[in-house]
Amino acid sequence: MSRYTTQAIRSVALVGHGAVGKTSLAEALLFATGAIPAKGSIERGTTVCDFEPQEKEAGHSLNSAVVNFAYEDTHIHLIDTAGYPDFSGQSIAALAGVDTALVVINAQTGIELMTERMMQYAADRKLARMIVVNKIDADNIDLPALLNDIRDTFGKQCLVLDLPAHDAADVIEVLEHDSGDTDFDSVAEAHRALIDQLVEEDEELLMQYLEDGADPSTSDLHAPFEKALREGHLIPVLFTSAKTGAGIKELLHVLASLAPNPTESNPPPFYKGELGNAEPFHAEPDASKHVLAHVFKVISDPYMGKISVFRVHQGTVKKDMQLFVGDSKRAFKAAHLYQLQGKATVEVDELLPGDIGAVAKIDDIEFDSVLHDSHDEDHIHLAPLEFPKPMAGLAVETKKKGDEQRLFEILAKLASEDPTFVIERHPSSNETVIRGLGEIHLKSKLDKMFNQYKLE
Repeated sequence: MSRYTTQAIRSVALVGHGAVGKTSLAEALLFATGAIPAKGSIERGTTVCDFEPQEKEAGHSLNSAVVNFAYEDTHIHLIDTAGYPDFSGQSIAALAGVDTALVVINAQTGIELMTERMMQYAADRKLARMIVVNKIDADNIDLPALLNDIRDTFGKQCLVLDLPAHDAADVIEVLEHDSGDTDFDSVAEAHRALIDQLVEEDEELLMQYLEDGADPSTSDLHAPFEKALREGHLIPVLFTSAKTGAGIKELLHVLASLAPNPTESNPPPFYKGELGNAEPFHAEPDASKHVLAHVFKVISDPYMGKISVFRVHQGTVKKDMQLFVGDSKRAFKAAHLYQLQGKATVEVDELLPGDIGAVAKIDDIEFDSVLHDSHDEDHIHLAPLEFPKPMAGLAVETKKKGDEQRLFEILAKLASEDPTFVIERHPSSNETVIRGLGEIHLKSKLDKMFNQYKLE
């Protein structure tokens, strides 16, 4: 039996520009929940999420990484994503695996290119969105100006859920508190703005609020909060410092008590049939139904082979279950089921709707594959995400004659992991061309070929 229910699951992606502190935030959350004994360091290359040698050397994420932890009777799946535009392929892909996008902003640098892009991608996917302003302990920052900038850019529905206090040493939550000392802004005003927004979502609650003037209870506000998140009427703003731990427990409490579980989020955009003749298909987050899962990440691991990472949307995936890939009539046996903790794989017996899990060594599974346990569920697809077009190109050839076949095999593995990396073969010039999102993107692929696969 699973240790938790679907209603207790939260799935979250940390997205945003590079150097905003997403990986450090993931470390702070893992440490605060007891999932790791101490916070790792990006400088020392000891973080759970940036585990590849290339990432340690670069000092920033190149891929997405999946972790999970328990907090306040919930089980939280978290995807840490790369922030620089050249590596946005997996960051965008991660949105297909979660219900909530946590858009992280650096308090020093403010709104940047990928902040706006990922806010828009998450909105297009109809995900719940929250903004986390990180590094509130930094010098020379103007948080009131940044908050105004956030509202000017993303709308007046960006309302604070907490406010920094005691020179950014901690934060004060404003949904359950209507007074307190903060570094800027009024708790009472922030509390009132939040309540006013939430009661608008429920006519009965609004009438009661107007009649007696008393604040509704927190439990009465849960459903309106979920509705406001789902419909984009509310984008909560929270403040943290991954370095000092300020706001981390409050962020965890918000994820546990207010972020949507799989039964509360907007349904994923599945469809049945082929494009042009397709009908919407509703996946129900019900553990007793037929299995439906979607692969949003593929890893070519030097030891375990191909690892396919998926989100379960319907049914229960059980160890040794027979599953089908897409429209294939040939089943595979899920002999081992895993949950990922960075580079570590933890074997589990089952995965519920909302869970993020993985299987290994199944060559038929590709990025964007749909897994199911019944022929009735074939020809089902998830509406594809829109990825930036790989425009930067580079012709490649092996340094050593006779390595050509190996080159094609390695390039195929790299392409299977990254939806924005493609390989072209030009018969007229006999050239192999790799295409990506920029020079840094292509260089990272060449470095990986050399360092991991020993191919020059």
